[in-house]
Amino acid sequence: MAEQRQVRRGGRDRRETGGLARALTRAVRGDVDFTAAARALMTMDASNYRRVPVGVVAPRDAEDVAAALEVCRRYGVPVVPRGAGTSIAGQATGIGVVLDFTRHLDAVVEVDAEARTAVVQPGVVLDTLRDAVRPHGLTFGPDPSTHSRCTLGGMIGNNSCGAHSVAWGTTADNIHGLSVVTYGGTELRLGQGWEGAPAGLRELVDRNLALLRTGYPKGLPRRISGYALDALLPEKGVDLARAFCGSEGTLGVLTEASVRLVEAPRARALAVLGYADESAAAEAAPGLLAYRPLTVEGMAEDLVRDVRGLPRGGAWLFVETGGDTAAEARSRAAELVRGADALDGTVVDDPAGMRALWRVREDAAGTATRTADGGEAWPGWEDCAVPPARLGAYLRDFRALLAQHGLRGTPYGHFGDGCIHVRIDFDLMSTEGVRGFRRFSEEVAELVVSHGGSLSGEHGDGQARAELLPRMYGDELVGLFGRFKDVWDPEGGMNPGMLARPDRLDANLRFSVLPKEPVEVAFGYPHDGGDFGVAVRRCVGVAKCRVAGPSSGPDVMCPSFRATGEEAHSTRGRARLLHEMLAGEVVTDGWRSEEVRDALDLCLSCKGCRSDCPVGVDMATYKAEFLHHHYAGRLRPASHYVMGRLPVWLRAAAPYARVVNALARVRPLAALAKRLGGIAPERALPLLAPVTFRRWLQDHMRDRTGVLADSRTAVLWPDTFTDHLSPSVGRAAVRVMEAAGMGIVLPPGQVCCGLTYVSTGQLDRARAVLRHTLDTVEPLLELGVPVVVLEPSCAAALRTDLPELLTDDPRAARLAASVRTFAQALEECAPDWAPPRLDRPVAGQTHCHQHAVLGDEADRRLRERAGLIGELSGGCCGLAGNFGFEKGHYGVSVACAEDQLLPAVRAAGEGAEVLADGFSCRTQLEQLEGRRARHLAEALAEGLDG
Repeated sequence: MAEQRQVRRGGRDRRETGGLARALTRAVRGDVDFTAAARALMTMDASNYRRVPVGVVAPRDAEDVAAALEVCRRYGVPVVPRGAGTSIAGQATGIGVVLDFTRHLDAVVEVDAEARTAVVQPGVVLDTLRDAVRPHGLTFGPDPSTHSRCTLGGMIGNNSCGAHSVAWGTTADNIHGLSVVTYGGTELRLGQGWEGAPAGLRELVDRNLALLRTGYPKGLPRRISGYALDALLPEKGVDLARAFCGSEGTLGVLTEASVRLVEAPRARALAVLGYADESAAAEAAPGLLAYRPLTVEGMAEDLVRDVRGLPRGGAWLFVETGGDTAAEARSRAAELVRGADALDGTVVDDPAGMRALWRVREDAAGTATRTADGGEAWPGWEDCAVPPARLGAYLRDFRALLAQHGLRGTPYGHFGDGCIHVRIDFDLMSTEGVRGFRRFSEEVAELVVSHGGSLSGEHGDGQARAELLPRMYGDELVGLFGRFKDVWDPEGGMNPGMLARPDRLDANLRFSVLPKEPVEVAFGYPHDGGDFGVAVRRCVGVAKCRVAGPSSGPDVMCPSFRATGEEAHSTRGRARLLHEMLAGEVVTDGWRSEEVRDALDLCLSCKGCRSDCPVGVDMATYKAEFLHHHYAGRLRPASHYVMGRLPVWLRAAAPYARVVNALARVRPLAALAKRLGGIAPERALPLLAPVTFRRWLQDHMRDRTGVLADSRTAVLWPDTFTDHLSPSVGRAAVRVMEAAGMGIVLPPGQVCCGLTYVSTGQLDRARAVLRHTLDTVEPLLELGVPVVVLEPSCAAALRTDLPELLTDDPRAARLAASVRTFAQALEECAPDWAPPRLDRPVAGQTHCHQHAVLGDEADRRLRERAGLIGELSGGCCGLAGNFGFEKGHYGVSVACAEDQLLPAVRAAGEGAEVLADGFSCRTQLEQLEGRRARHLAEALAEGLDG
């Protein structure tokens, strides 16, 4: 039958593709995008694989899906259904038309709390469903670690499970009914019984009952590999919906699902148990199931790395318990700790503590891609499962096999169900390394089968394992998989290359298209061996940057995606475009690429991804690098010359500040200046300080001399924003530092962190400015005293951009290591000083650069000592230096502010102290909300007056 297929898997010319795009545009009401950017964004998922689609369609409803399938069938083009693209085996990549369900088909259609069911569209994010049913005391049981961005359609396609499967099972266990459309255009409603089955399916099953009854391994709660044909056995109730689950988009397109809900425990607690090693933890896990826990998750110290606060041991089990009350949940967890045969154990029941521990586990899919020594590790062998009683023995054999192949990996996962995740440091860049990857995959498949296991225990086989299915099921049953696929999809148009007649596991690797030699760059990329390609491929596609809404918590990443919801404006999307820019196949203009430029245009350079991305993708640096090359030898946007060189213009205007301010108040003149400078017309121009902070401080210090040998002495950095635009912050800081007994030293000449040059990609100029700065402060570096930088963005630039731009100058690292925030300096230089008690609630926002680079622990402690009660919001203010002032960015800038900052300030009321250490944050609050925010130094200085 394979020879009769009408679907072609490549080789289409531009004219044919153009005809397909036009036909789809006429047929569907949703979005049709065949541009290079749209195709580049869909080349990869969270796996090692890459396939280039011909175009992307975002259907609006089921009718659109049917119309798109009819056109693709007519043109002989395959179709790939895609949710959030977090699949880790390659099944969310494809060579035909990608159907993106995250844009429009993303609703919770109906909730029936009494029946405990919900009807959802395939693009709805799991956390959106859980938020919708939470008021009814319900939840959807399966919860992969990507619950904040994975879609129900993707979970059904991969039969995803998650940490709570020991209590609530897999996705297939929680499906009531499915509506699907086949590639041939037939609309089917799948549930229990044969009604809705495609023609010929019942006959196929009836002819192969004996094989279906004997061909599947027994005693495996996590058997996800292959097609679930045994769900069609009469003794199992002929469950068509269950048989469709885990089919990876190869049978038909899901348009709607009815899912079962479970009662959510009102309270939870976490028993954390320590064991000598992961095998000991694995062997203990099955014995804990008798306590009926909600989770039994395992990980070892090579994943956790920072074991402070955890019980003694080299591996741990996270066992969650539930109850109607907090006391009941804690009692069950305590009972479990007492009954467990562990080295040590503890109970955690405060929400913050549990969130911190679960974050370690949920971020593992990203953090495990970097080994302790900075090496790269990949998901080439993920998600196998063995009977839980065999897990300890399997892990010992698995570790031995890794050692035999000279590989390293970090197993972790769902120990209670015998399911293991692991990232392994395969060499996927060289030909010999890929051969080794294949040899290991074949041998570990044999090992899993020898322990009675399944090649996939979660998230499907995809391209990574489907080729190896005969080792698990035998040729006869795998041949039946092919005939099962043909009944549903006789033309072979649904996601070819997956499950039935799969592509080779070592084909389509995403690294093969990247340059073999490092490209010339300006930044040093010290954590990536100086190689921009290595930096870009940090992104493994787990898409934590796609989180929107309350699920993001205090994180910053990614404000532009949260504002637009567009993949191109996520950290992952931008990394994908840079990957394709380096590959040169889809994005062909290299550093001159307009696709990459447009995607990076809405990047706020907030640096949130540097800390919030599990693998530390640093898009702010990548953006600066790209702009540096993109505009080399070319005319730049006006805003780059105006705001990118802001320190120059402010120094030049300082003597005429009052005149400049008066002219800025003349509307026609201000409008002209904004138009010429590329500034958003909606923005008010900031006023210049009549007296700069540096001048004030020189006068203030004329009769004072810092005792340079005193441990309480610090250099106070006159950053551009404090110096020219908000000297009140600097004056307040001086008052507080002197009250704390600190001596202050002023740099002897002009200094600049280079921030505005970096953010606009003027990196040659940035290096020149930074070298001059180092020349100026070099005598102060010899003193070994802290350098206090009041503006968080400038402090972050000195901490990170400076040493990464001037890798050849040892002074850069010394200055970077000396940088302190205001609160850090007080804590370090005046640890015994008691701040004034202000005793009032606070609102506002932790600066995104402080969150990402500097940390806010010292600020939290200082606020607490001063009686400033409450938490500052996460996210980004949206102004972000030059970003929010640039023409065309105002709408996104406001949307970012409305995400967290403005609601937090409005909710705080008039009596709260509104804190914002960043000039941009204060400006945004003043211009959008009319609220005056203050630097923490200003609030404390006021407190000195009682």
